[in-house]
Amino acid sequence: MERIVGGKFKLGRKIGSGSFGEIFLATHIDSFEIVAVKIENNKTKHPQLLYEAKLYNILQGGSGIPHIKWSGVDGDDNVLVMDLLGPSLEDLFVYCDRKLSLKTVLMLADQMITRIEYVHSKGFLHRDIKPDNFLMGLGRKANQVYIIDFGLAKRYRDATTNRHIPYRENKNLTGTARYASCNTHLGIEQSRRDDLESLGYVLLYFLRGSLPWQGLKAATKKQKYDKICQKKLSTPIEVLCKSHPVEFASYFHYCHSLTFDQRPDYGFLKRLFRELFTRQGMYYSVMVGLEAVKQSLRNRKKRKKTQNFFTASTGYNHGEKVREERKDSENDKRRFNKRTEKRREEEAKKMVSVSKRRNLGTEFEEKSQTRETQVGESSKPRSKKYLPKPEFGYSIDGTKLPRFPPIQNLEQIIGKCSYPFEKKLTKTDLDKDQDKFSLNRDDVKRTILPLLNEHEIGNLGTGISVNSFDQL
Repeated sequence: MERIVGGKFKLGRKIGSGSFGEIFLATHIDSFEIVAVKIENNKTKHPQLLYEAKLYNILQGGSGIPHIKWSGVDGDDNVLVMDLLGPSLEDLFVYCDRKLSLKTVLMLADQMITRIEYVHSKGFLHRDIKPDNFLMGLGRKANQVYIIDFGLAKRYRDATTNRHIPYRENKNLTGTARYASCNTHLGIEQSRRDDLESLGYVLLYFLRGSLPWQGLKAATKKQKYDKICQKKLSTPIEVLCKSHPVEFASYFHYCHSLTFDQRPDYGFLKRLFRELFTRQGMYYSVMVGLEAVKQSLRNRKKRKKTQNFFTASTGYNHGEKVREERKDSENDKRRFNKRTEKRREEEAKKMVSVSKRRNLGTEFEEKSQTRETQVGESSKPRSKKYLPKPEFGYSIDGTKLPRFPPIQNLEQIIGKCSYPFEKKLTKTDLDKDQDKFSLNRDDVKRTILPLLNEHEIGNLGTGISVNSFDQL
């Protein structure tokens, strides 16, 4: 029989469990929205789900805080219905072969410090900072880091008086021993500095792949905690952060310098990592979290797949792989050289064609001599479409000059004129009566010369030049 909690959420399959209870998928019966449901039996020794729901309600509205859909008692169980989120940072860490890049760690650190700062601003300590309690979002929020699991959270500042909790000792360890601060191991009451120190261990865990106090064996839990404490206190910060940027050591030194009730400078810590990010020549990418991890894993699998394929099928080893890559690069060079040679040949052909155009020899003159000017055939000018296009030649200094078709006989123009020459002739005048009379030398000098420029005179087929006109 299907179970409905809160009157509107139909329970689905189980997706997780822990000391607090179990987590299920559920669907809203009206909107079909998929949500996550945490269920805890209210007969447990230390029920904490309703307390966690109360904290979630206080933190609502903050960036990276899951939205609570419903909370309360359903039968014998305490129930908390919230947004369905993506994988935890621990899941992604394992998914990436237990190693994250410096760029990914720095981008995660910025968001994680911001989440802890928000929780502290509401007057609470998280007290269980670990990779499992930071989740990535889904869909449009896939690159946003969420902070969850406030079952061990504690108010460090009175809501009415705003006074900090008093300093105490001989406290039991609360949280996860692997990431607990040194003061927590020593039994000192936790404060804001301890959440930040725990975050530092999480970041180094991502960078290193493990922490020095992992894997220690002991007969009892107390003995194991003592061994972890001893190893953690005896490991200098410089040794812990060896082969990693000095900013991580500076982070720990700053956390250790804070007094019990001192407010941390969250902005300073974020700037510390942001400046490192900039100095490393990195650029901020929205592909944080699951998408970035998937991309890096795809690239890694692709390299392994290629190597395994050649090794299994052809006994292909690393040396042969290097030689193959060299052959590929040599083939690329050959193809590049061929393209370069082809481009040079095309440029040479263009240069030859340019030199031909600059040559004022017989080839162009033969073409130009086939054309004759037709003046006087129509008083209306021809349309642009049918006008003869002037050829172009080059002078001695290489400048481009128009070359007009030569006039075979000067009398072709002179014989078409019929005006008494009291004024200079125009082209329209030349188009009129052709059969009247011819010009004498004075008329030619006075009328034809102003109509022609130097280049037209040079192209006259009769051999008349500027000098010959001056002699008229």
